[in-house]
Amino acid sequence: MGKLYIVATPIGNLSDITFRAIEILKSVDFVFCEDTRVTKNLLNHYGINTKLESYHEHSDKNKENKILSLLSEDKNIAYVSDAGTPGISDPGERLINYVLENKPDIKIESIPGASSLITALSISGFNCDRFNFLGFLPHKKGKETLLKEIIASDVTSIFFESTHRIIKSLEKLQSLGFQDNRNMAVARELTKKFETIYRGTLKRVLSDLKGGVTKGEFVVIIDRSSK
Repeated sequence: MGKLYIVATPIGNLSDITFRAIEILKSVDFVFCEDTRVTKNLLNHYGINTKLESYHEHSDKNKENKILSLLSEDKNIAYVSDAGTPGISDPGERLINYVLENKPDIKIESIPGASSLITALSISGFNCDRFNFLGFLPHKKGKETLLKEIIASDVTSIFFESTHRIIKSLEKLQSLGFQDNRNMAVARELTKKFETIYRGTLKRVLSDLKGGVTKGEFVVIIDRSSK
């Protein structure tokens, strides 16, 4: 049986990759990824010529069965997401579960590295003994419920947000009665050239965001409730 490697890749700065990750990407028979264009840039940067194929949220069972077949043929496979650690709010979770359900004897090995979740949390200054990670908030159904949970939570809360929804999500949080004296941090484009960290109350962060640039990916960290 081949081995499935779940490989963390940089979240922005291409230097943020481990020696081990580079070795694995060079040595495996195939690299499956979310977007071949994104991963091709990374592989080219490090002179890696491994065969590249896509596996994304719209991939069907045929692609998953192909991966199983390759593993059964003693082929080693690496899976990478567009950025960061696979299996966290990306298709890697589905692939891992599919392999576990259908070929539980196949060894799955993590090659750890960058994660926007942990990167943002580490510089937040908030209590990290316990935290609640919510991934990407729902577009509509269930969003208000989750935001109310954040407002009431006695642990630090973290979620991802996109360019087009960051302002609306924070305004919704404000409309639901978020405490004026409670702090948050919003990290934009972590490790990239235009990395920005917005800190302070919700009112201040919203003001800074509206007066700045909202292009990019965001990690929102909200300090625990003082109630």
